[in-house]
Amino acid sequence: MEVKVGIGDYAVAKKTGIISTYGLGSCVGITLYDRLNRVGGLLHALLPESARYGGRGNPAKYVDTGLELLIKDMMKLGASPRRLEAKLFGGAHMFTNVSNENLMVGKKNVEVAKRELKKRGIRLVAEDTGGKGGRTIYLDVSTGKVRMRKVSNGKVIEAVF
Repeated sequence: MEVKVGIGDYAVAKKTGIISTYGLGSCVGITLYDRLNRVGGLLHALLPESARYGGRGNPAKYVDTGLELLIKDMMKLGASPRRLEAKLFGGAHMFTNVSNENLMVGKKNVEVAKRELKKRGIRLVAEDTGGKGGRTIYLDVSTGKVRMRKVSNGKVIEAVF
């Protein structure tokens, strides 16, 4: 069974299934996985920090508060925060004519994701971030592997992390 995660959303599962998200541009997709209990989760975050944007609306649309929700729901399924491994995708620079640091949301999303993972003691084991193209990712909850598809310079690239 495949669960599709939209922008500003997340999903968790135990032992089986695929959790996917499409269209990661400047957004980031963060997968977390507990190998021992085979609990996985995926967050598709739109913006870096809730406080920076007034904390309005859905907390899952922000990297910092969305990650907190993801971890809590994974713990309900038996995951241990000490065993979580993270993989990070997205954070593309979608608007090449923008050079203002404050408007480079993709770069900031990646920075905040790494900071929040480190703050929680979660090891980042793989990433594919930056660039100018979108990505689609699929987390296989039975193995923890993430399959990624992206378009770069007109070519479709697939990789497994």
